[in-house]
Amino acid sequence: MLYMILGEDAPDSLPIRRATRAAHLAYLQPLIDGKRLFAAGPRPRVDAPDPGDAGFHGSLIIAEFPSLADARAWAADDPYVHAGVFSRTTVQPYLKVLP
Repeated sequence: MLYMILGEDAPDSLPIRRATRAAHLAYLQPLIDGKRLFAAGPRPRVDAPDPGDAGFHGSLIIAEFPSLADARAWAADDPYVHAGVFSRTTVQPYLKVLP
């Protein structure tokens, strides 16, 4: 089943996000390799592809996991969580309807 993982950035976490980005992307790679990643990306604070120093609200990941418990465990081990980029992470089931 698909699950939505919504990470919310902690205040002033942009420098930590930048420093941890490579580890975060490497953590996503097994989902990509297993064709289990549906969508992933940051949520900019401003209406621009590159928000610069305005930073991000957080990130959204939609991926396939065997269960909600597995999705929560995966999210909890994200390098962004360990580094303190995300102040809060929400994991919920997701049903793709369109397109």
